Amino acid sequence: MQNQNWRFLNRVIVVATVTLLAVSFTTFAWAQESAGREIKGASPQAVSPRTPQAGYIYTPESSIERPEDLGLRAHTTYVVRSVDGNKPVGLVAPQSFQVSSSFSPDAIEEAETPASLGCLYVQSPNNVKTGCVPNYASKTKGPSSAGWGAIALVDAYDNPDAANDLKTFDTYWGLPAAKFVKVEATGNGDCSSVPANAGWSVEESLDIEWAHVFAPKAVIVLVEACSNSDTDLFYAESVAIQYIQDNYGGGDVSNSWAGGEFSSESSYDFTFAGANYSDYGAPVTVFASADDAGIGAAYPSSNPWLTSAGGTSVLRNSDGTFNSEGCWSGSGGGSSAYEKSGASTEFQYGIFGNGAPRATPDFAADADPASGAWIYNQYAYNGWAVVGGTSLSSPSLAGIVNRAGNKLSSWFGYYVDGYGYFTNGENNLLYAQLPTAKAYYTNFYDITTGSNGGTVTYNWDYCTGVGSPRGLLGK
Repeated sequence: MQNQNWRFLNRVIVVATVTLLAVSFTTFAWAQESAGREIKGASPQAVSPRTPQAGYIYTPESSIERPEDLGLRAHTTYVVRSVDGNKPVGLVAPQSFQVSSSFSPDAIEEAETPASLGCLYVQSPNNVKTGCVPNYASKTKGPSSAGWGAIALVDAYDNPDAANDLKTFDTYWGLPAAKFVKVEATGNGDCSSVPANAGWSVEESLDIEWAHVFAPKAVIVLVEACSNSDTDLFYAESVAIQYIQDNYGGGDVSNSWAGGEFSSESSYDFTFAGANYSDYGAPVTVFASADDAGIGAAYPSSNPWLTSAGGTSVLRNSDGTFNSEGCWSGSGGGSSAYEKSGASTEFQYGIFGNGAPRATPDFAADADPASGAWIYNQYAYNGWAVVGGTSLSSPSLAGIVNRAGNKLSSWFGYYVDGYGYFTNGENNLLYAQLPTAKAYYTNFYDITTGSNGGTVTYNWDYCTGVGSPRGLLGK
């Protein structure tokens, strides 16, 4: 047993050394202002108008934030695109609904597919002759089969058709069949079985389908809370983390929901940390939507022990080929009123200094409903719909990071000289590339157009964080 303990300690010390070197290099690189570029974050007080939203957007009841819910209940973070302004119901099959972009008269936005977003984020359109043009025909596939462990999607209420929704989605696009598990988090006694809810059922279809798109080999685990109360969702979070650690050796957890910040929120941070004292070798990276209300921090997005997902707009040329990405006007992001980026979570040290308020998001992906993605949901919509919101970016980024396979975890514990330390390994990697002369622009799209109410600028900003994924390196 003693030899086993020493082997374990040696292993974590090696990983810790690599992590510390990465953080040290990051701090040094920030000080040097690599390649002569000015590196800074935009102030949320430097406000410009939010970019007008293109098209007709339907906000479901479940996505409306109410003042009386503060610190008590969370809301979904998806919105639905509609061509006529009415609630979209029962669309027969994916089809083209082109929207003129508010970014440029020459740019358009179209509903995205597994193939088009897979091309954009996994392959990079610079290396793809087709320009990642969306194709709505059946069997157009998506990214190649990859992934490890499991991706858990934590949501409130039940989607009774979740398994069939995912199967229908996969069959239409020609994706590999998913290994799907549903877990009802009823162990806290708040319900004996999870009740169904139409609004949250759409969230669940979105989450499981788009996590699976980017990591088809990962087991998809839907963890359903008894309700959207913080008590039930936080309990479901702990169930999700423990479940994928115990059964699949770790993986990723996505939370496509948010609420306003509240004074005692930091006392719940550990719930999202993925801590397992008996075995630090089961890595879990946790993601949360940055919300859909424009500039401003939200919880759990502001928790420094997870990765916050912001939102972009995918802009295309008149022939449908990829042009660029902009900041989606609805993307959340801002400085937390209650959370700090402390000594253990040094990933934002180079931007704000030690002990500054935690700032969100960390990185971003497509969330604009005008360039939203197709989902299949039977319970609420009786068919196909186009959705956006940071509910789309969170499971997508979870799938991309899972696919990259670095297994860094957003909470990692290690020992040095008999003392225990913790760090956010995933965010350390994301932020370490910002000051580099080449890696940053190779691995991320640096988004500089659009506005969510804050200034969008080069490198890090309060809408897209470090940017959006460009291939798998550095994720």
